Amino acid sequence: MDITQLILDEHAQQRSMFAQIDSIDPKDTEALAAIWGRLKNLLDSHAEAEERFFYPRLMKIGTGGNDADSAAEETEDAIEDHNDIRDTGEAVQKHKVGSKAWFEAVGACNKANSDHMAEEERQGLTDFRKHASLKERHDLAVQFATFEAQHLDGVKVVDKDPDAYVKKHAKS
Repeated sequence: MDITQLILDEHAQQRSMFAQIDSIDPKDTEALAAIWGRLKNLLDSHAEAEERFFYPRLMKIGTGGNDADSAAEETEDAIEDHNDIRDTGEAVQKHKVGSKAWFEAVGACNKANSDHMAEEERQGLTDFRKHASLKERHDLAVQFATFEAQHLDGVKVVDKDPDAYVKKHAKS
């Protein structure tokens, strides 16, 4: 098991679930609500797991992957992105399932999530693979997977201050 692969696999699952929603008749609100509920819980627990296990360690060993200047930049961007994903996900909840406004809100969440995944895959995951041992990648994957398994119903949605997060986890 490898945390970078686990994250990539979950990104694929998230993309697939957004596509499932796009493929369902707007009148089938039961299916839409069920799939959105599962996806929302995955998005929230995935972000929280990354913030608990992946990014603190990236801050200690990373140097910046591809077009990122540093691990701090990668991490600050990711926390900002996670806040945007949480906020757009919460906005979906304010609309009637299957309505035009609901689909627009889901689309906004999809965009926020897609932008984040592309950047994270290009920067943070690349940086981590270059600097973490296979054992560390395995050990963090076990913690990450365990946390998510314990939070199938999601987590409390709380935005984080990106600057404070980076400062807290900076190399010492």
